[in-house]
Amino acid sequence: MQLVFSPNSDELAAATQFLVQGALQQWLGDLIEVEAVEVTSEDSTLRVTVQYRVRRTDERQTALFTRGGGL
Repeated sequence: MQLVFSPNSDELAAATQFLVQGALQQWLGDLIEVEAVEVTSEDSTLRVTVQYRVRRTDERQTALFTRGGGL
């Protein structure tokens, strides 16, 4: 929760990548296989891209989450 209010930085990006990957594996590991978590920090924007495979259907998906701008 503290990361939401932290200033944008490379350290924030690294911590976010580690925490997102771990949380996805812990809570959704039996539903999806995480193939990649990429976090980029640029100016005031933090982008999280998650590539995963749905285990039941073998379908590959990509989800993009962005924090920044006026936050």
